[in-house]
Amino acid sequence: MTAHRYFIINKPANMVSQFVSPDDVGLLGDLNFEFPEGIHAIGRLDSHSEGLLILTTNKKVTNLLFQGEIPHKRTYLVHVGHVVTPETLHILQTGIGIQIKGGIEYITTPCEVEIVAKPPGISIQKGEERDVPHTWLLITLTEGKYHQVRKMVRAARHRCKRLIRMSIENLVLGDMQPGEVREIEENDFFEKLKIANWK
Repeated sequence: MTAHRYFIINKPANMVSQFVSPDDVGLLGDLNFEFPEGIHAIGRLDSHSEGLLILTTNKKVTNLLFQGEIPHKRTYLVHVGHVVTPETLHILQTGIGIQIKGGIEYITTPCEVEIVAKPPGISIQKGEERDVPHTWLLITLTEGKYHQVRKMVRAARHRCKRLIRMSIENLVLGDMQPGEVREIEENDFFEKLKIANWK
């Protein structure tokens, strides 16, 4: 039996988290890397979002990571328009109403949200260098409704300009550059994701 393989990538913006699409979009296969057969993405990022993405040939990882009893932390660096006030920060931290599937109003679970300086390793995108009011937020969630982070900041009356996933538990983006791929040894992969029952 062929051993499973595990990778993390720094997914660039304007690329979908898949290898095949009927649409004319950037694909994971466009990256300069020879991926093995049967590879797929876990915990996808939408095309506009950037950052840490897991790829593996192990089909069990999705259930182990997202459907287990213990929720796993995911941290996002979020660039929003305008200055986030202490009042808005508190609402984001304690729970904010967003629309989920079926038009249902859902109050988000309390989470970690803090205002941070832009990390030095994050590249500047076109338009970011302009001197306009903005805020960088670091948001850590243990739940993952569809487009949850974007919906949260929109509900708080801020426009999400960039969204970068920085970590999933102890699997971190670190100094990886957009488009960079790293392979991770199996034991290390599950240890960093805090999944003990994978064998």
